[in-house]
Amino acid sequence: MITISANELKTKGVSLVANILHTEEEVIITVRGEQKYVIIDMKKYNKMREYELEVALLETKADIANARVTKESVTEHIKRVTC
Repeated sequence: MITISANELKTKGVSLVANILHTEEEVIITVRGEQKYVIIDMKKYNKMREYELEVALLETKADIANARVTKESVTEHIKRVTC
């Protein structure tokens, strides 16, 4: 994993990131010495989103299986979540 500063990103631009992503999976951007952001390519980002959705689906199925659900109308739901 490579770390670059925000100043490096400002001066060298996207070409710096693109070059790093040819050999590394991610680039960490630091601001004033503190790690703040991570850049990944779209293929990896989309894969991570798929994993997040899969986890959400598994959690939902577990909630249903363990009766951790509430059946109510839309009106009842809005009232419950806004109070």
